[in-house]
Amino acid sequence: MAEPRRALTVAGSDSGGGAGIQADLKTFQALGVFGTTAITAVTVQNTKGVSGYEEISPEVVAEQIRAVVTDIGVDAAKTGMLASAPIVEAAAEALRETRVPNLVVDPVFLSKHGHPLLQEDAVEALRRRILPLATLVTPNLPEAEGLAGFPIRSDDDMERAGRAILDLGARAVLVKGGHREGPQATDLLVMADRVEWIEGSRIDTPHTHGTGCVLAAAAAAYLARGEDLPEAVRGAKRFVTGAIRHALPIGQGIGPVDPAWRDRA
Repeated sequence: MAEPRRALTVAGSDSGGGAGIQADLKTFQALGVFGTTAITAVTVQNTKGVSGYEEISPEVVAEQIRAVVTDIGVDAAKTGMLASAPIVEAAAEALRETRVPNLVVDPVFLSKHGHPLLQEDAVEALRRRILPLATLVTPNLPEAEGLAGFPIRSDDDMERAGRAILDLGARAVLVKGGHREGPQATDLLVMADRVEWIEGSRIDTPHTHGTGCVLAAAAAAYLARGEDLPEAVRGAKRFVTGAIRHALPIGQGIGPVDPAWRDRA
């Protein structure tokens, strides 16, 4: 039997199962990639929101990364909720030291319900330590504004923000357009030598929990499988659009998108 491709998620645990490492592992599995984890925080949440979380110690976060890479190996990785500056610093050092390839950074600032998941002093650590390691960064518009340092009001602003984030050391940036109005949910891929608009249908559903996690995890999975970067992004966009279209109306709040949609369709 051929050895499977392997992907690592460095992120928080969602007790509701719709985002974080749970969504990442479901996405890796759906795309035929063996998933491993380094848990950064344990959140107390469900479809109605996040009521609290407890951080894992920075040392344990870093040692989880080292344990996985030095034994199982990693073909691609993604980061999600990193919570605090010490965790950002520890994770960045472990990722750099172990030479983890194909790093997808989902710069999680807030939960779907608007609860802070990254302390204010950690944003600068994220910009300084994690982004220079990134193959791809996948900010939504508020996150892109936070990283780039200016408001985004237009297509030109999206490109300008992408280039500002490239200047921080990332190889590519996918500025996600889901917060904009219109019939299409169009994202912008910005690389040093190309700019590409990636269109997707805007799905009329309130159930969008885990969207960003699934997109970033899918991009990591495609990179782990050997896809080149633009095709990995296109594949991830198609995959998350399907997951949103087949979102699960469970719980009393914002239900999760479904990484297993292709098996249920």
